[in-house]
Amino acid sequence: MRIAVIAPPWAPVPPALYGGIELVVDRLAVGFKDAGHEVLLYTTGDSTSDVERRWVLEESEGQRIGMAVPELRHVFHAYDEIARWGADVVHDHTVAGPFFAADHSPDVPVATTIHGPFNAELTDLYERIASHTPIIAISNAQAASAPSVAVARVIHHGISASDFPVGSGTGGYCLFLGRMAPEKGAHRAIAACKAAGVPLLMAAKMREASERAYFAEFVEPHLSDGVSYLGEVPHARKLELLAHATALVNPIRWNEPFGLVMVEALACGTPVVAFAEGAAPEIIEHGTTGFLCDTADDMASAITEAGSLDRRACRAAIEGYFSTGRMVDEHLSLFREMISAR
Repeated sequence: MRIAVIAPPWAPVPPALYGGIELVVDRLAVGFKDAGHEVLLYTTGDSTSDVERRWVLEESEGQRIGMAVPELRHVFHAYDEIARWGADVVHDHTVAGPFFAADHSPDVPVATTIHGPFNAELTDLYERIASHTPIIAISNAQAASAPSVAVARVIHHGISASDFPVGSGTGGYCLFLGRMAPEKGAHRAIAACKAAGVPLLMAAKMREASERAYFAEFVEPHLSDGVSYLGEVPHARKLELLAHATALVNPIRWNEPFGLVMVEALACGTPVVAFAEGAAPEIIEHGTTGFLCDTADDMASAITEAGSLDRRACRAAIEGYFSTGRMVDEHLSLFREMISAR
């Protein structure tokens, strides 16, 4: 197959810093290539993914994330380039792209992955294209939140275990990794670790005004010898922090569509302590690869017990179901069906 993959224009592929979507896009594109297919990745000029790449935007548009103009320009040029290249199927990870393709690329089948939550606005939009554009959800929790949208596949993310070092977990700290945003719950991680008497390191993206405001009000006042903010760390430092952590604390209190950081932690042999929200119950095996908690007290207790879990079981989950190979195979199966239907 000749597979065209369109990445969002907001971060390079793979990402240098924060960017779970871009990491997944990279693993898919390289995985399709490794499986023997021809791949064109339409991305931004600062991307380094090891596949054939094209772009119109020389640099990713992180400072204008979510704005219509850069995304539309990126999408228009993407479909022009894909038409010249001659794709058999398109896997579009942008928001605008599938709606543009419906009228401008009717002869090439297009699938799209929804990486964020199905809010009311997105549900209204995706209802309109689901009959002719296969929609891929990234968890059952995400798909269930929009029963009116006909989801073609639920395909959980996967990563390559060999890209992640297995650590001993003897660093003597728990780790919070994500964004400085209320829904990610850094303030809840602080409270739980303080209650458990375990030091907490936080490595988190904090670029936007709302993220800085949240940090100033809910996180910064609690920084101390036992609670440290490390900033937004490079990928190599992230792996080091994950490998040596006793546990990853993921205190979400919303219907998070997936949570790639949990899978990355497991790849390093690090158990995950999370509330039983969103896709967490689809990723964590309670009592084996982490703990699913109902209350703040439960979370504090789980943190004290996390060190007793077998880190080999955490790694095995990634070498098994949550592998890149399984994720790639499930996408290729869908693409073959799409081409056959045409």
